[in-house]
Amino acid sequence: MTSVPTTRPRIRFPEIAGVSWEHPADRAALQSLRAVPGFDDLVRKVISFLGGERGIRLLFQGNAVRASGVQFPKLWSLQTEVAGTFDWPKVPELYVSQTPVFNAGAYGVDDPFIVVHSAALEMLDDDELRVLLSHEMGHVVSGHALYRTIAEILLSVGLAALPILAGIALFPIRLAILEWARKAELSADRAGLLGSQDVVASQRLFMKMAGGTRGQINTGQLSVDAFMVQANEYLASREGFDAIYKILNTLALTHPMNTIRAAELQQWVASGEYDRILRGEYVRRGSEAASRPLVDDLSAAGSHYAAEAREFASAVADAAKRAAERAAEAFRSAQRR
Repeated sequence: MTSVPTTRPRIRFPEIAGVSWEHPADRAALQSLRAVPGFDDLVRKVISFLGGERGIRLLFQGNAVRASGVQFPKLWSLQTEVAGTFDWPKVPELYVSQTPVFNAGAYGVDDPFIVVHSAALEMLDDDELRVLLSHEMGHVVSGHALYRTIAEILLSVGLAALPILAGIALFPIRLAILEWARKAELSADRAGLLGSQDVVASQRLFMKMAGGTRGQINTGQLSVDAFMVQANEYLASREGFDAIYKILNTLALTHPMNTIRAAELQQWVASGEYDRILRGEYVRRGSEAASRPLVDDLSAAGSHYAAEAREFASAVADAAKRAAERAAEAFRSAQRR
């Protein structure tokens, strides 16, 4: 895999468009989300209820610390660097929220901003923070912030807390949001690598999100290589009903499992797409529609989902065959007794 050492200046990507790195299923899932009856109306009502862009921003201005040259200056320096790497016209505001659960997010409507939980600062080193900020910058460049904001609001309202009819009405929207959110994370993971240009730091980030602290790697308690072995084992596992369990375990998640994210990013690098972008072969902003029409994204996403469906169907058929064989063997053993 290609990795540009962090001691060298990182390559900048003038006018790069999000479509350059976006997972095809991300764009198709977002279009499907927009096509859910009533979704656009729901978005407008939720944003209006919160007081629009200003109302959302005030939630963090009132109860978080805004990074700057004075507040969290090292973090703000990384944020400025990342915005420059993606040639973004404005450095998004950055807030640090006192939250013990590791997370970060890009929020807003027309002028997105980024929020990092304090737990992330305690867990990550500078190279890993660069990956995290680049990941969130990827959401900004791809225009995910509005829909992520809506997703956070809708998903924070448990369906059990709603009247039964309202819960039923929102259920398909909830499933559509979750499916898009997971695919959007795969896109932003690629942006995280492009902004950091450090494959190992990207893998360390996934490992720490799965389970780890800042000091465990330095003391030899964690191994990136071992984590990648685990990630590829999980991706390749097709024993019995594994495929079914994987889908059921993922349905309610806003993010793909961290081993999946690590393996997916590794596959993207191996495909040569990462190196291609490093060479300057990418779509410029303003030419997305001409360079990659939506029909191409839908076609690519269709192939992606078709492959997933074929793999799932094959796994189910294989599991059923094994179950039948075991049942037959058990029946024969019982007859011999």
